Amino acid sequence: MRNLDGQLITVLGGGGFIGRYVVQRLLSRGARVRIAQRAPRSATYLKPLGGLGQTQFVACDVRDTTSAARAVAGSDAVINLAGSFDDMRAVQAAGAGNVAAAVQSAGARTLVHLSAIGADPDSPSVYGRSKAEGEAAVRGAFPGTVILRPSVVFGREDQFINRFAAMIRLSPVIPVIAPAAKFQPVYVGDVADAVVSALDASVSGRIFELGGPQILSMAALMHWIAEATGRKRLFVELPDAIASALASGFGWLPGAPITKDQWLMLQSDNVVAPGAEGFSALGIAPASLDSVAEGWLVQYRRHGRFAGIAAQ
Repeated sequence: MRNLDGQLITVLGGGGFIGRYVVQRLLSRGARVRIAQRAPRSATYLKPLGGLGQTQFVACDVRDTTSAARAVAGSDAVINLAGSFDDMRAVQAAGAGNVAAAVQSAGARTLVHLSAIGADPDSPSVYGRSKAEGEAAVRGAFPGTVILRPSVVFGREDQFINRFAAMIRLSPVIPVIAPAAKFQPVYVGDVADAVVSALDASVSGRIFELGGPQILSMAALMHWIAEATGRKRLFVELPDAIASALASGFGWLPGAPITKDQWLMLQSDNVVAPGAEGFSALGIAPASLDSVAEGWLVQYRRHGRFAGIAAQ
């Protein structure tokens, strides 16, 4: 429990899925938190988590250098969680560079940058390449940047486990795309703890890959969700040729099950690389899916939290 009393920490993307957990931890440690994002009003739900005057809300678009500079001015430390699946290179590459340059000019002592496992300049996906370009940009502008690369992040508000759980609740037959692709799901609370730990000067300039204690294939993950929600379903593993055709032909449509870029991302396993520093180096023991998912997956059961009683 690091004491951050009175320090001003700017969190870009603080109102998002991961951001809300990061902000909560910073506030509990006494920091003053400036939440910066394109639509700051959408993050005001975080205000009751802090004391009087402990939270600030500012508009920021990391694609604009002036906006980024204004957001980080006067900060002791900056945490960049900004990301996008729509304008990936502008936000995750050029935008990350804008933030790092602004942090350097502002004289902040620390920058923590959230990247992702799969960041690779040679990645077939735009997402993977943009994450790698963002890492290069932040280290070029602020060499002491701490980079965190999580695997797929899960939690009550996620758009990964929840999306599949909703599909399993609604349909008796579930197509499984890229059934052999492997993930190392990581709990959002543990990622937030890692972000706060990364503020320490002792880890300056290091890269940490964050994965949970389990490695699951896509097929195994779908079966786990079905079991956890008490649903018996028929899973149909789609051949790669069919899945690729679906992603290419229909991935651009709103609400499509998978985009072409997501399909390309699934061609590589999303797991911690051998020898990479991770949670253990930060003194964190990551939680498993089983240990935390019960609290929110109950909503997908036939009888909700009374499912166990009804079955007796």
